[in-house]
Amino acid sequence: MVLNPVISKLSGKLVVLASASPRRLEILRNAGLRFEVVPSWFKETLDKGLFKAPHEYAVETAKQKALEVARRMPFKHLKTPDIVIGADTIVTVDGMILEKPVDKHDAYRMLSSLSGKEHSVFTGVAIVLCHEKENEEVDYQLIDFYEETKVKFADLSENMLWEYINSGEPMDKAGGYGIQALGGMLVEYVHGDFLNVVGFPLNHFCKQLDHIYNRYTSSSDQESTPVCHNGTHTTSILTQPPSNLPAQSNHSTSSSAKHNPSSSPSARPVHMVKRKGSESEVGESSWTLVNSLSKHTDDTESELRENTTLPLMASRGQVIELNVTEHEDSEAPVKKEDLQRIIELMDGFKASKALFTASNMCVFDLLQSRPGLDAEQVAHEIKASVKGTECLLEACVSLGLLKSKARTCQKPQYENADLATRFLLSDAPFSLQGYIKHCNNTVWPLFSHLESAVREGTNQHEKAFGKKPKDLFQDTFYNCREVKLRFMNAMHSIAKVTGKAVATAFDLSSFKTACDLGGCTGAMAYEFTKAHPGLSVTVFDLPAVVEMSEHFQPLHTDNRVSFVAGDFFKDELPKADLYILARILHDWPDEKVHILLSNIADVCAPGCAVLIAETMLDGLTPYSALQSLNMLAQAEGKERTESQYADFLSKYGFGDMRVVHTMNFLDAFIAIKM
Repeated sequence: MVLNPVISKLSGKLVVLASASPRRLEILRNAGLRFEVVPSWFKETLDKGLFKAPHEYAVETAKQKALEVARRMPFKHLKTPDIVIGADTIVTVDGMILEKPVDKHDAYRMLSSLSGKEHSVFTGVAIVLCHEKENEEVDYQLIDFYEETKVKFADLSENMLWEYINSGEPMDKAGGYGIQALGGMLVEYVHGDFLNVVGFPLNHFCKQLDHIYNRYTSSSDQESTPVCHNGTHTTSILTQPPSNLPAQSNHSTSSSAKHNPSSSPSARPVHMVKRKGSESEVGESSWTLVNSLSKHTDDTESELRENTTLPLMASRGQVIELNVTEHEDSEAPVKKEDLQRIIELMDGFKASKALFTASNMCVFDLLQSRPGLDAEQVAHEIKASVKGTECLLEACVSLGLLKSKARTCQKPQYENADLATRFLLSDAPFSLQGYIKHCNNTVWPLFSHLESAVREGTNQHEKAFGKKPKDLFQDTFYNCREVKLRFMNAMHSIAKVTGKAVATAFDLSSFKTACDLGGCTGAMAYEFTKAHPGLSVTVFDLPAVVEMSEHFQPLHTDNRVSFVAGDFFKDELPKADLYILARILHDWPDEKVHILLSNIADVCAPGCAVLIAETMLDGLTPYSALQSLNMLAQAEGKERTESQYADFLSKYGFGDMRVVHTMNFLDAFIAIKM
């Protein structure tokens, strides 16, 4: 069974994998499937004791992952996928479910329990089909199944156990081993689908796609009779009127599991939602500010993911009613949501400047230390007019950055909203204040000359600042300490917020040393060492940057991060297994990119890798296209597509290229030296 018969059926469809697992990415890409990666935010906290059999737990987790992404994308990314694929792999032995170990001792517990025994590997898979309707509602049809493979381990000595654990490989793998890598040495035999043990049952998945697209036509208007195909029952969706979507819903259309063909579950409804921009449960239209990739997060990062939009208009939780009538010369009426969207775009610069101004005047820091101040009190503290301060505070309330409540004297009191607490305080763990100042002081002036940039195709430094780019570069890195610190603080802000998403985009357990080229303050490097305990990182940047980096280092310095001064265009690069280029290549024209990649290729041995973190133009968010305009106005370089980066790297002997769209500021691209 191969995937080819359904490739033509999937052509032009937005297929999404709700997983960041590099093994699943590789299996599906090798099969020829084209898809985007949007990792699920579903917290894998289901109570295992509620499930009669282990495979039911894996299937339910896969369903929740896929449904979470299918429901989120229309709101967060302005796109409704056609197909979302979710999967979850578990290992079971002696009635216990083994997922990914949390530390080395947990890995030892798992592997020692598997020693000398046969165990089962289950992968639950969910396929969500999304059907857009004329009224901008979305119907979901869900098919799920599972695959079981039997694996027998050899008797493992203590030395072998700890040698394997210390390699770092067990830490991100179900059951604590990777059969496709070093873990294969532990295995005596495999009965069943080998790829299922790796992380995805490709053969069974292909059969399901063939069944969906070539064996029957699904209907979104009525329930169909369950059809038995290769031991799997499939039922179609029942529709019902829109309703609020719970965070974790058990209302889904399901097929029976592979090894239980006698069961015939009834179809249950999956709720419909309206797309972002329509009159939906989300009362405010918004742009994505920042999302996080990793599904293994602490409470702070979980909260970060749950509140990641800045509304652009003052809706106060309601859809703004517009008196729009049909145009005299048109048969189709003007939709309220369409006009609303245009107004948002026209007013977007006002929201940005309100954010910049409030941040620059330290409004959020003030209200964090003294919540409940009124406009007059805030005006006194920030040394501004009462009238102007009141207007600014109310604008921030409308944008969801502040909250207000009236006192008996009718003077509203103000305090920070959750968004401000998470992102806008100078000392917040994920503070974007440094980058906000950079946007206000550098990007804003350049964007005011965007029309000239578009007409001329060149940067606008001289019009905006009266200086040539070379002079600004000198000020930033050599002449002006204040300018240098401001720039480094901006880069530090972005690296703190994006670092974990980039660091966890791929399985990097095979790499022991990395070099972060242009790594600035080391914020990105620290995220890599936190995510990969076996990795040490050298930050390589200009001498003027390295000498200032100590101002940004964490209190408990990680001795696996070191700093080396140099120019990556001119000097010999430090030796490493992995070279990280985070927000570097977009700054430079093609000829400079060729020089840098040539320098990297010269020191790379086969098996070494380059990891590029940039905003890919073929990503899923409007941010990527706007960032391209940003580069036009302010730099010699440009944003690029995945294929352009692939073309660059292939010229220097790199292959096995993969990309993850993190839905963050930065996407991640990796290539291996062949």
